[in-house]
Amino acid sequence: MSLPEPSRLRRPSRLRRPSRLRRPSRLRRPSRQRGTTGGRRRPFGLRTRLVLAFLLVAAVSAGTTAALTFREARNAVLGTAQDTAVASFRDQVRDLDFRLPVDTTGLVGRLRAIARNGKPHTWYVYAEYGSVRASSGDSPTSTVITPELRRRAHADPHGSFERVVKDGVPYLAIGMPVVFKVGANGVVPSGLVLFAVMPMSEEQANVEALVVAARDGALPGLAIALVPALIAARSVLRPVRELREAAHSMGSGRLDTRIEVRGSDELADLARTFNESAGELGRSVYGLRQAEARARRFASDVSHELRTPLAGMLAVTGVLDEDADRLDPDTARAVRLISAETGKLAVLVEDLMEISRFDARVVALNTDEVDAAEAVRKTLAQRRWTDLVTADLPDGIRARLDPRRFDIVVANLVGNAIRHGGAPVTVRLRTAVGADGTGRLVTEVSDRGPGIRPDVLPHIFDRFYKADAARTRSSGSGLGLAITLENVRLHGGTVRAANGPGGTGAVFTVDMPLHTGEVSA
Repeated sequence: MSLPEPSRLRRPSRLRRPSRLRRPSRLRRPSRQRGTTGGRRRPFGLRTRLVLAFLLVAAVSAGTTAALTFREARNAVLGTAQDTAVASFRDQVRDLDFRLPVDTTGLVGRLRAIARNGKPHTWYVYAEYGSVRASSGDSPTSTVITPELRRRAHADPHGSFERVVKDGVPYLAIGMPVVFKVGANGVVPSGLVLFAVMPMSEEQANVEALVVAARDGALPGLAIALVPALIAARSVLRPVRELREAAHSMGSGRLDTRIEVRGSDELADLARTFNESAGELGRSVYGLRQAEARARRFASDVSHELRTPLAGMLAVTGVLDEDADRLDPDTARAVRLISAETGKLAVLVEDLMEISRFDARVVALNTDEVDAAEAVRKTLAQRRWTDLVTADLPDGIRARLDPRRFDIVVANLVGNAIRHGGAPVTVRLRTAVGADGTGRLVTEVSDRGPGIRPDVLPHIFDRFYKADAARTRSSGSGLGLAITLENVRLHGGTVRAANGPGGTGAVFTVDMPLHTGEVSA
């Protein structure tokens, strides 16, 4: 009797597993928690993201290496035990000496001898011969031997094997038919098939030890990887932080800010580009400031130069106005037109000079404690608007203001409401308490006209801005509200424009502190 060589043993194409081996659970990374500031969730900072990316790469590398190592080691452990068992069982079956018909009593003894000599562990050996069943143990049959293995072992003279998990315990099951050798290469089945069942608990324990070793080795590796991650993050964030500080410095007006260029990487290119852009911006801003200064000087110089001839023109037109009634109608109309246009030109020149003083920052407040209601009444009376305006002016409101500039503010707002709004025009005074707890003087001018269009509101205080293009030759200079804004700011206050309830009429609200110190613009 002889058995085929080991190289001719055929493994089944698929291992049959009645139940699955339980794999060790994967380590779960903690879920990302967004940093919070003041109870509000914010995204991760760049440092955190760089460190996490570095650790993620390290974890993936360690995990991949551990998985490949585990797979190869597992195959080596299980393959070595499997090859040893198959070779040992093959040799003992080949050396088995028996006679037909099979003697059950003698067969059991031989099976026990084979089981004792099992390698690398003790086996449980079973024999099948027709309806005869025998084993080296108490039970003549084994539930570990699957019908598929039994079918292949009976049908294939080369034998077969498979790994099976039963009740959580892994086993190696081997089926070998006993054959008679005929001639040089021929074999004839004897009908007797032997099965060896070997527990592989020790190999499974070794595999689990590999898993634990891989896990315990990966965690310290991640902790060690944290150090180069922090160093790398610092090397990247330092130029980014310098760039942020430089941008903040430039935003504060320091256009000579530059960044020190280190190295030749992408961050160095970014620093170099920033420096070049800052230089170009500085030159552009310098040019714009020079042009703006020239424009201011020009407006101021022109205004000053126009005042002297305008004074003479106003004197002459005043005399002509007095004699206009004695002139013929055409000449009288011409004289009155010249007088009116000269008056507009005088107002424009005065407004231009006032704006140029604000631009040159040479305007100062000359404050005095005044009765706000009385100051408004004087403004209305001097311009003969008393009959055109409804006044709600409580007495007893004392405020420290520049009387002349407060007069300009009220006059510009009331005049604007009379010219472009609708009657009645109302002026109201009241006091309020600011957010900082200080007293405030609130002056409100409203009318019942068509209101201000939404597209006009953002530009209402712009210089030379007129909402209606058809009114480009109106009596206003286009500077009245801009001068109002500058005078209110000089007092440390604010002015805002809005529409009344239901969009009817415009409402201008001036909010200034009751006690304005003497400051210079």
